[in-house]
Amino acid sequence: MKFSNMHQTQKLKLNSDDEDSDDSEEETEEEIAKRPVMDFLQLRHHGCVNRIRSKVHNSTVMCAVWSEMGKVSILDLKPHLQTVDSPALPNSCKNMINKREEVKPLFVFTGHQTEGFAIDWSSAASGVLATGDCRRNIHVWKPNEGSWTVDQRPLVGHSKSVEDLQWSPNESNVLASCSVDKSIRIWDVRESPTQACKLTVEDAHESDVNVISWNKKEPFIVSGGDDGLLHVWDLRMFQKGKSVAKLKHHQAAVSTVEWHPSDSSVFASGGEDHQIAIWDLEAERDAANDQQGDDEEVLDVPPQLLFIHQGQKDIKELHWHPQLTGVLLSTAASGINIFRTISV
Repeated sequence: MKFSNMHQTQKLKLNSDDEDSDDSEEETEEEIAKRPVMDFLQLRHHGCVNRIRSKVHNSTVMCAVWSEMGKVSILDLKPHLQTVDSPALPNSCKNMINKREEVKPLFVFTGHQTEGFAIDWSSAASGVLATGDCRRNIHVWKPNEGSWTVDQRPLVGHSKSVEDLQWSPNESNVLASCSVDKSIRIWDVRESPTQACKLTVEDAHESDVNVISWNKKEPFIVSGGDDGLLHVWDLRMFQKGKSVAKLKHHQAAVSTVEWHPSDSSVFASGGEDHQIAIWDLEAERDAANDQQGDDEEVLDVPPQLLFIHQGQKDIKELHWHPQLTGVLLSTAASGINIFRTISV
């Protein structure tokens, strides 16, 4: 996908006598010209896609795809991204859709034997991938000449479905995972699968741990679970089994979380309560305001909560834009949002 002509969201012009009236003013040519544009190319895939992750490897944009068929495929998206970026996109896109062209994967792994959602490319070792399935197994992939070698022996530790994986941003052999078994584990993949688990918090959440995100600049991991809670873990004190921050705002399961790419104290979270929240761990409550206020509802708002974005239903994933400061892209059952706040 390619987004262009992005502008601030325009307010709808409604009939002054009845806000629910359909007799709104027609858009002017200038307003039509300001509409945002999304160019895209559709590629066929066999079976539902559970999750995708992309990474540049050997000057090629690789996309790892977790399928409900229990397969993980690697696709080369470079030529398709070039098509989307081409001035001749409409015709090229139309031709490819009409042909119902299937992309031939560069590599397919069927060793999981069941579907999964956990998947992550390493940022410290090019081409290295980890995948986790709903049975509890984690497999580590390593690139070789134009392909991948997948260790058929799964990492031993979790007792239930692996929900998310995160490679360390600066240590090429260190991996974090979370699971329905309520635990978060840290692995050293240089060790044998039975010895690779080095650190564990058994009851990281009250129920399923759905998502984790590893801070790129500080030794912190943030996790979100079915209990609606967010926990921040300091890896220097991980063995104590107690988070350094516990944040409560979401009213349903947390489905996505990600640290800001450059501000190490800021992260965003989203959940099944149809909300995206932006947090700043350095924010503190104004003590003077606390003494003056008697409104319990206001006092119950965590001081670290900077901003709430609403309007989508059943948030699935969110990601910070790596180049545009403060821009977030979120996917949900109701569609895609791109937004930017004044808070970050």
